[in-house]
Amino acid sequence: MFYTPPETSTEPVPREKKTFKKNHNSTKKSLTIPMRILQLCKKIPYPINDGEVIAITNLARAFKALGAEVHLLCINTPKHFFDIAQLPDSFNFYKTIQSVPVDTDLKPRQAFLNLFSSKSYHIDRFVSANFSEKIKETLEKIQPDIVQLETLFLAPYIADIRKHSNAKIVMRAHNVEHEIWSRITKNTPALLKRKYLAYLTRKLKKFELDHLNKYDLLVPITNRDLATFQKLGFTGSHEVIPIGIDHQLYQSDPIKTNEPLSISFIGSLDWVPNLEGMDWFIKNAWPKMRAAFPDLTLHLAGRNTPNHLYELAPQKIIVHGEVPDAQAFINQHPIMIVPLLSGSGMRVKILEGMALGRVVITTSIGLEGIEASHEQEVLIANTANEWFECLKYCQENPDRLSEIGTAARKLIQTTYDNLEIGQRLLQRF
Repeated sequence: MFYTPPETSTEPVPREKKTFKKNHNSTKKSLTIPMRILQLCKKIPYPINDGEVIAITNLARAFKALGAEVHLLCINTPKHFFDIAQLPDSFNFYKTIQSVPVDTDLKPRQAFLNLFSSKSYHIDRFVSANFSEKIKETLEKIQPDIVQLETLFLAPYIADIRKHSNAKIVMRAHNVEHEIWSRITKNTPALLKRKYLAYLTRKLKKFELDHLNKYDLLVPITNRDLATFQKLGFTGSHEVIPIGIDHQLYQSDPIKTNEPLSISFIGSLDWVPNLEGMDWFIKNAWPKMRAAFPDLTLHLAGRNTPNHLYELAPQKIIVHGEVPDAQAFINQHPIMIVPLLSGSGMRVKILEGMALGRVVITTSIGLEGIEASHEQEVLIANTANEWFECLKYCQENPDRLSEIGTAARKLIQTTYDNLEIGQRLLQRF
């Protein structure tokens, strides 16, 4: 399917020399020519309600604001299906938007047959002849300077891009993908399931390592991820580009210290690390918190919330499902938790919580890639007892909540500004 956002055209524009010009009315530089960038995504980045989508769309917005011409081609999966004709007018930071339906659903027969294949089942579900053909058509029509692969799942199409284009291929590595599954495997108690996940993870790791040096530029989200890739054998060109946000879009409500504390969690609950972390928190950390602070409430929001979480209302856990306004939900509660046990890359929801001046409590894994310190801009807890101590700290030091929230907002403004980050990447291209 092809969609042209309002006030755009599908006609190619003449090539122009790529230069940067200083904007004398601003401390920022702006790109003054239409560098053509084609983003390839494994799902339509809408609605803008999870970390990956926020990272993709924020960077595209920054590219557009800096003068680049950005095109989007994405797989339209059953799990995240969206009719691109229904995208809002505000999605016009893309010059053109195309999608190709691909059935990526897990299928028992295919999963079983994959046991006898050397291919990664994680990756193979996203391989499609129709998508490959659409890549060819789009490359010939748009003639991009840059093809940016958003996550490892687009790597199978590198050969198609090389065959039909001279564009530089950029891999934006949102995570070290096999590392996520390695951590999930380690935290899986059931023996047979753990063995099966370990097998799938080994094949995913092999695919990730086999493709490490096939990109013209690797763009990890964090320095830690870059170090991991280099340890695994990556030797190519790279640029660490964190996720940026437009802090001006985040309006913080004052934290009320004269009311009982409430805690929020928001995130996609069909993403295994989110659900894994929340299940651990409710089982191991929440009972002691609830016993010590009987007025405390926990509010959960996120799409595809599993049924077992809805059954926890007697434990003062309120499940909201997918909320229409994530900022409003976060602002309603002074404390935001991210109890992540597995994963890599950066957690965008932490950046959003900080931008809204909330007190974010998270694990060391959750904080990876974010330059924040314990009891300065965030609180860090890795064990059930540490989670309890962090909450106790909030209860006993109510004046510190606003101070930590203010420091968090300042860090976002100075370190994770979307335009500054987008400009760094454009200059690296």
